[in-house]
Amino acid sequence: MRGWGSSRRARNLGGVFRRRSQNEQAASTTMVEDQRPRDPQAPKGRPTPKRSEAQTQRRRAVATPADPKAAAKQAREARRADLAKQREALMNGDERYLPARDRGPVRKFARDYVDSRFRVAEFFLPLAVVILVLSMLRNPALQNLSLLLWLVVIVLIVIDSVVTGFLLRRELAKRFPDKPTKGAVAYALMRTLQMRRLRLPKPQVKRGTKP
Repeated sequence: MRGWGSSRRARNLGGVFRRRSQNEQAASTTMVEDQRPRDPQAPKGRPTPKRSEAQTQRRRAVATPADPKAAAKQAREARRADLAKQREALMNGDERYLPARDRGPVRKFARDYVDSRFRVAEFFLPLAVVILVLSMLRNPALQNLSLLLWLVVIVLIVIDSVVTGFLLRRELAKRFPDKPTKGAVAYALMRTLQMRRLRLPKPQVKRGTKP
């Protein structure tokens, strides 16, 4: 009985020392982890981020300057680059960089429909200059002629615009039945008032071709 008690006491003491050694190892591991240098970018009380995360954070910090003047300069340069891309798109018709009002297949078809044939409204400016010159001459016959030409031009523009709007609306309903076409007819009629060489985006179809 005495030997049995001694062996039991020895087992209990061994378990106590084993648990104490495990607790000391865990405490030493925690101290080693606490002594590791913390990333200055890591928030207090949070684990140090991975190298890839730290690099991403550094790139973001570089991309957005802390100096307000530098940030404003960078924003101006970004806007200037966007405007340059937009101007280039207006010349070559690149859909990716066009202004919002010119994007989409509906607006492109409206532009091509207008550019595919002559429109009376595109000659409004040169005709208006001619009529203005005639009206300034001190000749009653030429002044009367200028008034008559002015009336004829206005009537022809109205008729051509009505016909163009009606036919374009019908084509849009046929080609784009599932897409919104609101504003496309007005957009096309405003384009007819511009001379062909001054239109933006630049015409992408020749006269006489079917859009």
